[in-house]
Amino acid sequence: MNLVRTICPYCGTGCGLLLRVVDGTAVATYPDREHPVARGHLCIKGWTAHEFIHHPDRLTSPLVKKGDSFKEISWDDAIKLAMDQLLGIAGKYGGDAVGGLSSAKCTNEENYLFQKMIRAGFHTNNVDHCARL
Repeated sequence: MNLVRTICPYCGTGCGLLLRVVDGTAVATYPDREHPVARGHLCIKGWTAHEFIHHPDRLTSPLVKKGDSFKEISWDDAIKLAMDQLLGIAGKYGGDAVGGLSSAKCTNEENYLFQKMIRAGFHTNNVDHCARL
């Protein structure tokens, strides 16, 4: 049995997981008893963290809509496209025309940087977090 130590992706708490990997596929999740945050405990989402890794419907790269279909693009192109679109909207209609919704799957540090980008970069307080929905 091959166990891979990692961090749970579901919220910013950062609980430790051990993924059981068989032939390159994650097949089970166990709590990491040595991890200082969760100390061997997981919520229900943590226990099922391995289920989405190899799911056939999982998006693994950015997509842009071209006509009626989607085309795969690079991460750099996707970030540039999003930046250009957001800056264009803010430039035309003002910063309050832009908003952001951050994710519980990001770390606390990533969420902090995201809200800082929205507040300082676009000069708006239109930022929220999915945990409040």
